Amino acid sequence: MAGPPLMRDGTGAGAAAPPALRELLVELNDLKRVRSAGRQGTIAERLFAQGWAMLTGGARAKDVALDITATALAATRLTDLDAAFLTAAGLSVAEAANVLRAGFDEVTPDLDPDLRARLRARLTAQDLPDMGAVPGFVGALADQPRAGVTCPGKPRILLEPPENHAEHCLMVAVYGVCLAPFYRADPGTVFLAAMAHHFHNAAMPDAGFTGEMLLGDHLLPIMEVATGWALAELDDAGDLRVEVERARAILPDDSTAEGRAFHAADCIDRVLQIAQHLRAASLTMGTVLDEMELVHAGPVKAFHDRVLRDMRIP
Repeated sequence: MAGPPLMRDGTGAGAAAPPALRELLVELNDLKRVRSAGRQGTIAERLFAQGWAMLTGGARAKDVALDITATALAATRLTDLDAAFLTAAGLSVAEAANVLRAGFDEVTPDLDPDLRARLRARLTAQDLPDMGAVPGFVGALADQPRAGVTCPGKPRILLEPPENHAEHCLMVAVYGVCLAPFYRADPGTVFLAAMAHHFHNAAMPDAGFTGEMLLGDHLLPIMEVATGWALAELDDAGDLRVEVERARAILPDDSTAEGRAFHAADCIDRVLQIAQHLRAASLTMGTVLDEMELVHAGPVKAFHDRVLRDMRIP
């Protein structure tokens, strides 16, 4: 039996986004805040740099999209227990891949089955792609804080620590790949557009919506100049500049499947970034002790419980 007619977003019910992916996207968002000793920046910031090094090294955008997204999904639970660490600590390549797939499997049951299989396959042993030079805009975007919550005519709301533009671009890129099947969009195009959608902020400080409105007619020309500076860094990377410019053509609106996947990812990330601050502020000790088992099962749990009770903690 034929299903209902498809809407522009590729669904019969007219839904604008797939609610089944909500919990995954919420959890993925924390990669913008996870750090480890001996590694510079958050996981998201480092994956942003890795993605651009793969692109300048000649890897195809669709391959980079799958590799980076698979790595991000595995890291959602495993954080920096990645292939490099696991093999350095004595695991075989196959054993490390099994660990990564276990982490991946925990968070991806609701992904599109075909996309999930393609991503999971990226966590098997394979030769690493050639890495090219990391463009200067990568470090600049990592140094550039996002504006916080701004609204014309009102003082801004700053929530510390702020995310940076590299973290935001990476997360939108990964979200875009996860959302692409829902919109019937090409994940490589969405990924590349998202990785490049804040090129202007490599040089242009972020004053948010308020600053954009105050710039008025000057906004677009300034953004064009600043974007050109970043694009020029790709001139020696084969056809990459042309591919990036072609992908960025989806950014202005939601008239294409790729545009809808990108804008859904961008919107979700912007709001979840604020939601995590609110979630932390409303955290209760009941959640920490009872649901999350901060004092967890083990040979000394009974003693721990007595210590806390006698100390009247919490």
